[in-house]
Amino acid sequence: MAVACAFDPIFLEHDDPRHIERRDRLERILEVLRTYEVLEHTLSLPVEPISMERLTRVHEPGYVERVRRLAERGGGGLNFPGDETYVSPRSFEAALRAAGAVEAAVAAVWEGRARRAFALVRPPGHHAFPDHGEGFCLFNNIALGTRFAREELGARRVMIVDFDLHHGNGTQAIFYTDPSVLYLSTHQWGIYPGTGHWREIGAGPGEGTTINLPLPMGVGDRGFERLFEEVIAPIARRFEPELLLVSAGYDPHWGDPLGGLTMTVSGFAALTRRITELADALCDGRLVFVLEGGYHRDALAYGVLAAFRLWLGREDVIDPLGPPPRADEPSVEGLIANVRRLHRLG
Repeated sequence: MAVACAFDPIFLEHDDPRHIERRDRLERILEVLRTYEVLEHTLSLPVEPISMERLTRVHEPGYVERVRRLAERGGGGLNFPGDETYVSPRSFEAALRAAGAVEAAVAAVWEGRARRAFALVRPPGHHAFPDHGEGFCLFNNIALGTRFAREELGARRVMIVDFDLHHGNGTQAIFYTDPSVLYLSTHQWGIYPGTGHWREIGAGPGEGTTINLPLPMGVGDRGFERLFEEVIAPIARRFEPELLLVSAGYDPHWGDPLGGLTMTVSGFAALTRRITELADALCDGRLVFVLEGGYHRDALAYGVLAAFRLWLGREDVIDPLGPPPRADEPSVEGLIANVRRLHRLG
C-alpha cells in the first residue's frame, strides 16, 4: 500500500529569513528527499485550505480573524511587536493549507489510499491553543487532524505521540479532558514551555489520557528505546487506538541548537520503526507523521528521510552526522517508575 506525502509550496512562503524557523528547514528536507529519490515513490496528496467550519472546531473565530488581519497588514509579531512567533504576508494562507494537508494525510490513511503519510508542513502547530498561538505555531495542525478524524471519519480513539524537543502544550490543553484522544509527549524538561510534568495526566473524563515523559538533558537513543518499551507501547496497547498520529519534531537531535537531548538520526529511525510496528499491530497500520520542530537542517532532513525510507522498505539508515561527541545518558529509571505507577502499568 502507498506511502503518501502532503506538501504545498505555500509552506515556503511563511518566512522570516532572520528567524530560526524559516523556509530553508523545509527546503533542505525536500532537497534530501529528492537526492535519495524518495518523492517519486510516494503518493502526492492534493492539499486544500482547511475550511473555516473545521478550523473553528479547535480555534476561536476571533483568534483566526486576528491572524488573518495581521497577515493582510503585512505581518509582524503574533502577540506583540517583536514576538518570536511571527506572521508574514502569506502566513495565514500557509497555515490554512498546513492544517488542510494534515486532513488530507489523515483521510488518505483512514480511507485506505495510503498506509502511512507524512505531512511536511509549516508553520508548525503543537504550541497553538484555541485562543492564541506561541512557540512559532499559529494553528494546531495535529489537533485539527484529530478532530477531523473523530468528527467526520468516525475514528473512536486517536493516539497522538509527540517526540518534539518541546512539550506540546497546546495539544495537551486541547485534549486534556477528552477520553477519546490519548496524548503522549516526550520532551526535555526545564526549557520552553515549562509544562508537561509527569504528574499532568488529564482531568475529568480525560484523566489518564495525557502521559508526559519530561526528560533530563542528555537523554539519547537508548533512553528513548527504554521509554518506548516500558511506557509508550504498553500505554498504546491498553488504549487500543484506531489511528496513530505523530508530532514529529527532530530537535531532540544532539546537534540541534535549541536543546540538550542527544538523539541521533539512527535513533529517530529506530523510534519510527517502533511506532510503525505499533500502528501495524493496533490500528491496521494507519499512521500519520506531522512535521513540528527541528533546527539543525541536516538532522531534520535526514530524520525525515529515515521515516520515508523505512516505510518504503529500505532498512539501511543514512546518518551522516553520527553519534554525539559526548553522551552522558542520564538514567530514566526514576521517570519510568513514576509514570508506570501513576498510570497503573504494573
